Amino acid sequence: MPTKIGVISDTHGLLRPEVVEVLKTCDCIIHGGDINKTEIVEQLEGIAPLYVVRGNNDKEWAEHLPASLTFTIEDCKFFLMHNKKEVLGKPEALAGIDVVVYGHSHKYAQDMIDGRLWLNPGSCGKRRFDQAITFAVMDVDGKDIHVEKITISHNNPTK
Repeated sequence: MPTKIGVISDTHGLLRPEVVEVLKTCDCIIHGGDINKTEIVEQLEGIAPLYVVRGNNDKEWAEHLPASLTFTIEDCKFFLMHNKKEVLGKPEALAGIDVVVYGHSHKYAQDMIDGRLWLNPGSCGKRRFDQAITFAVMDVDGKDIHVEKITISHNNPTK
């Protein structure tokens, strides 16, 4: 049975009910930073085990959160960091990594680069920059990875 992972980023103080409903079906959650409120971390931890890093907008309250995190789910080794530019500046950190998860740009991206999956789930918090509201669900079975992009319609463009 594969491990189901909810992958989110850039919630910016808003954890949408539609996102929570999907996360409740997941075995664990990855958050790529820019959380903005400790309450969101607490809510996510109440849903499933959480892997989280701080983003550039996570200030004093988040100083205890790591800037980057390496962990293994199934047989896949993950590297999590908020800003892709900072990941690119740390090639030694990517040795043996199967999946890089990042956020920051609010744009969904899923690319295979040098045999490694690079995934930005986009932003599923407050809508910013007229971007789509997105996140991802990833199924990991050993080293086999399947990613589903989820887009949420936005009735109110300010939220």
